Amino acid sequence: MEQTILTFYKFIPFPDFEKWKEKLEKEGNRLSILGSIILAKEGINATISGLDSDVYEFFDWIKEHELFSDLRARESFSPRKTFYRFKIFLREEIVTLGDDSVDPNELVGEYVDPEKWNDIINDPEMTVIDTRNDYEIALGTFEGAVNPKTKTFSQWHEFVQSNMSQKKDKKVAIFCTGGIRCEKASSHLLHHGFKEVYHLKGGILNYLEKIKPEKSKWIGECFLFDHRVSVVHGLQGGDSRLCFGCRWPLSIEDLHSAKFEDGVSCPKCYDQLSIEKKESLRERHRQVKLGDDHNISHIGQKMPSSK
Repeated sequence: MEQTILTFYKFIPFPDFEKWKEKLEKEGNRLSILGSIILAKEGINATISGLDSDVYEFFDWIKEHELFSDLRARESFSPRKTFYRFKIFLREEIVTLGDDSVDPNELVGEYVDPEKWNDIINDPEMTVIDTRNDYEIALGTFEGAVNPKTKTFSQWHEFVQSNMSQKKDKKVAIFCTGGIRCEKASSHLLHHGFKEVYHLKGGILNYLEKIKPEKSKWIGECFLFDHRVSVVHGLQGGDSRLCFGCRWPLSIEDLHSAKFEDGVSCPKCYDQLSIEKKESLRERHRQVKLGDDHNISHIGQKMPSSK
């Protein structure tokens, strides 16, 4: 049965965020919602899935609170479950930068609509930076974009200090998956003295949803933090899969490698995994498949962290 997926976030002063955990869990479980929600003093960040009517009942229930009355969600669909569980996390930040001085509610870069993004990145005086993690960029990115080679977003400040400190008077354009990381990254750049900062409104997903392939500057697929693994233009499911031996996204070439085994290994980790580890992963994968075949909820395979 087709699943509806909603992704939404909002930066807002949220001092009583901890009190929301129990009531979100209760309402989400009542409606059989799957996915994850991050709550912090700076706001909410969520990707949820379920039957269409249940997902929108849950979303509308959140919007009944005045703090989130203007909350907007991006909608997509999948023929299979994108999550195995419903989890709510209490954290210091809804996207972890590790710099309390950065507040997107006070200062952010200039939003660029998808329809104008190509003009921005075609500007020869523009430095275009992909703010995502290395394993996300491995599946796809925009033409000519700088890869900061970060494993987590908390390394963003280090990248800027090491590579961008002499470019504060230059034009900078940044992008991320759904827009949330760019809110923080653009605020961070402006806070540290950059003069002209742009970011893609709604992120890569908004671009892939609105821009036709023949006019696109996007190369590859867009990594997602759910069991779809990736999407392409029109937000259709991509061909990529995830290696559950090392949790690295796999290309078509990886999937045809002799070192690829579904649910177990890929060319990146095959030689590092012990025989015992491979056997453990095979058994885990077998249990997941049995659960899927019988429509039984399973804890599933762990996705890479979005930190």
